[in-house]
Amino acid sequence: MDQNYDQPHEIIKAVVSNVEKVIVGKSDAVHLCLTALLAGGHVLLEDVPGVGKTMLVKALAKSLGCSFKRIQFTPDLLPSDVTGVSIYNQKTQEFEFRPGPIMANVVLADEINRTSPKTQSALLEAMEEGGVTVDGTTHVLQKPFMVMATQNPIEYEGTFPLPEAQLDRFLLKIRLGYPSESDEFNILSRQIKGNPIETIEQVIDLEGLQKMQEAVFRVHVDNSLREYIVKIAASTRENRHIYLGVSPRGSIALLRASMALAFILGRDYVVPDDIKRLVPYTFGHRIIPSSESRLSGITVDSLLQDAMRSIPVPVL
Repeated sequence: MDQNYDQPHEIIKAVVSNVEKVIVGKSDAVHLCLTALLAGGHVLLEDVPGVGKTMLVKALAKSLGCSFKRIQFTPDLLPSDVTGVSIYNQKTQEFEFRPGPIMANVVLADEINRTSPKTQSALLEAMEEGGVTVDGTTHVLQKPFMVMATQNPIEYEGTFPLPEAQLDRFLLKIRLGYPSESDEFNILSRQIKGNPIETIEQVIDLEGLQKMQEAVFRVHVDNSLREYIVKIAASTRENRHIYLGVSPRGSIALLRASMALAFILGRDYVVPDDIKRLVPYTFGHRIIPSSESRLSGITVDSLLQDAMRSIPVPVL
């Protein structure tokens, strides 16, 4: 395990290469998940079953040496099943906190839309504040901390769609999509002797990961690029085809994600292409098209593309 923190970009390449031993042909998704992690954000993975969502999260956690917990969300799951619970100890005659699965570096919230809104909301404090409150006592979560939630966009029967307040907590929303035929052939070849996730090794420890997160906040963002982000966000609030535009939290998400992506790509400054690349992933789940737009077949992606085309790109 190489711990040369003076060469973070070599470590990032090693992490991506490690994850791609398990997830074939999804380099963009791996980079986006790393972007969210280094920016201190969370990811919503929305796609059909069987395309590798869970394996992606497991491989990433294993490569980074992070503690990993999986929560399978079901209709009968309770908030205490997520956060933990206080149990009375008869010997000490005191209540003891038994931590729930949320107490990990990387938490996989599998099929998050299958559980009740009450249980979904148990994640809100953890995702926003970095802690959970049980019986009036706040327990600070481990750092780094990242929630990677999955949901199936096809089967809506018996599900509870995430409210806008919860969607807004996710830095990025990503879709993996089906692999190409050649990639699927490679997947089958790698599965002949067993699941490749059992063979991948840790390439960085938590100290190195935290150093990289700190380095992200030193990435320079020119004032003109900040104005560019603000104008894109403002255009979503003024568009007659959009019922609900992007909030300031969405602008902050785009800023931080752009800084993290620039760092991953080996730069200490953001360029317009970083912002343009991330707009669909940071803004797509934060806007609601008007009912007329949905009936007309206008998609969120097309609305965001129109917004970017209408705003001049800064020249650095």
